[in-house]
Amino acid sequence: MIEDSFNSAHALRGYNGPCENLHGHTWKVQIYFNGKTLNKIGILIDFREVKAKLKDVLAGLDHKNLNDLPEFKKINPSCELLAKLIFEKLREQIKGLTKVTVWESEKTSASYSI
Repeated sequence: MIEDSFNSAHALRGYNGPCENLHGHTWKVQIYFNGKTLNKIGILIDFREVKAKLKDVLAGLDHKNLNDLPEFKKINPSCELLAKLIFEKLREQIKGLTKVTVWESEKTSASYSI
């Protein structure tokens, strides 16, 4: 598992409550992967390489209003759909990627997995 974070704002269109208004989060993102074989030095995947790939994806989300991104023009930038978006952006780059979990607070998260 690799973990990183980013800051951004969003508003949940159609939500009946305060989250319909623009508000921000420090999102924590965890990506999980697995595999059956280790390389000759006993490593499944190079954490440094995975961290760099995750950081590149999160850079496109950091300090943005997520509602303004093309991916979220027609759908809400919910925690659930954010996990799916990050998963899809990383799927081809990270061999063995199985799950992405996005935390919008210390006590709430959503995961997307295959």
